[in-house]
Amino acid sequence: MKDNVTRVLGRLQSTFQGFTSGQKFVAVIGTGALLLAGFMVFKWAATPSYAPLFSNLAAADASAIVEELDAQGVPYELSNGGATIMVPREQVYSTRISLSGEGLPTGSESGYSLLDDQGLSTSEFQEQTSYKRAMEGELAKTIEAIDGVETAVVHLAMPQKEVFSSEQAPTTASVMVKTRLGSTLAPEQVQAVVNMVSSSVEGLTTEKVTVTDSTGKLLSAPGGEGAASTRTQQVTDFENRLNTQVQSLLDRVLGPGNSAVQVRADLSFDKSVTETTRYFGNADTALSESETTEILEGGDPNAGAGGIVGPDSEMETGTTGGTSGQNYEKSSRTSDNAVNKEVSTVEAAPGGVDGIHVGIVVDPRSPSADAAEIQDLVTAALGIDAERGDTIEVSQLAFDRTAEEAAAAELEASEKAEKSAATWTLIRNGGLAGLLVLIALVAWIQSRRRAKARAQATEYVVEQLRQEQLERQQRAALEAPAMLALETAEASEEDLVREEISSLVERQPEDVAALLRGWLVENR
Repeated sequence: MKDNVTRVLGRLQSTFQGFTSGQKFVAVIGTGALLLAGFMVFKWAATPSYAPLFSNLAAADASAIVEELDAQGVPYELSNGGATIMVPREQVYSTRISLSGEGLPTGSESGYSLLDDQGLSTSEFQEQTSYKRAMEGELAKTIEAIDGVETAVVHLAMPQKEVFSSEQAPTTASVMVKTRLGSTLAPEQVQAVVNMVSSSVEGLTTEKVTVTDSTGKLLSAPGGEGAASTRTQQVTDFENRLNTQVQSLLDRVLGPGNSAVQVRADLSFDKSVTETTRYFGNADTALSESETTEILEGGDPNAGAGGIVGPDSEMETGTTGGTSGQNYEKSSRTSDNAVNKEVSTVEAAPGGVDGIHVGIVVDPRSPSADAAEIQDLVTAALGIDAERGDTIEVSQLAFDRTAEEAAAAELEASEKAEKSAATWTLIRNGGLAGLLVLIALVAWIQSRRRAKARAQATEYVVEQLRQEQLERQQRAALEAPAMLALETAEASEEDLVREEISSLVERQPEDVAALLRGWLVENR
């Protein structure tokens, strides 16, 4: 075994010594690369795969868990700022079970679990405090379940109920939310948090809930500012939608960068209810009819007596007489026709448009910059109504192209640099490829030369042996027959030697070639 190893090492050494400088450099670099790759693969295979043991841990829980893992000798890694502990994947479940037996992590003891330790000696103040803490913990857990929320803290201010007081202090709540990296809470999510907290606490209204984020930014404040924020967001979305429509239209007509649009909208969020009552009759339909007739016939016995009442309330008599008889007749008719009544109620939903105001600036250098046509086009596109109070103004002003030109110059320079880098990379790669091809060609030529030299050396050795054999045969023919037997034996031995030399040339051509080179040098 030792001889075989020594023989192999000797062959490798002789082969390496036969390389040129370029071949030796490539061989050394390739061997080093292979060794480095093997080391990296071995290191990757030997490194254990880690998986999360616990995530979103409090600082106290993380410290206690790390101490316990050090005591148990379990390898671990910390990530996410120390809030996540990683252990080898095959030890995750066993480690969790062992830590649970030690009561870790302890941060899960919140919410209504605080009420489990209530005893007979607990005071009323302790009961109320524990109840408030339990409510805060449960609300915080519920808020943390919202997508994008990492942690949440809830504080409730629940005043004691006054039995003999006519005014009761209201219940208030404050919520602090910390979102995950790269995410923010949408206005709908903030309003959902406000409604959820107010619905979970007795006597708490949405106007008494304050929501802030971890940076101190006010997301929702008491007094309905959250609703106002929602209305502002609706107005902004409406304006952005109109702005995008008009800008895309002008970019198609004038080209990108030749116009600027600003839209301001007045939206009405008032809810109105209109009730209308209308009466109308039907002449062909009568509900009731009544007719009255009065008739008076005959004379009056006192018809001749008559006069004028004087200043002393005395009747002045005169000689003028009246008619002896009198006829009287009166008729009246009443009809009650049917009267129909119609009551209609119209409820107008909030969010109506009270007015749209559009301002457009066009670069006069644009070939299609006609202010009148643009105004008519945008008016028709947005449905501008002058009677409603909508306004539109189109102005032609020269645009400042300094920033665009600088950006274009930087972009052009960057593209040139990228092209130059790509060209040099291509040249470098081509040069390396050419160098490798040249090295391979040189190695192939040298191998061909060596093969040719080995063949020539073999032919030379065989030819020399044949000449020596021929000379010996000629000398043997001239000598005495007594020596024939001896020569025949020697010839057979020479044949054996020649066969051994031929087999040696086939097995170790490089060694034979090196031996012949040494002989030739000595002869010279």
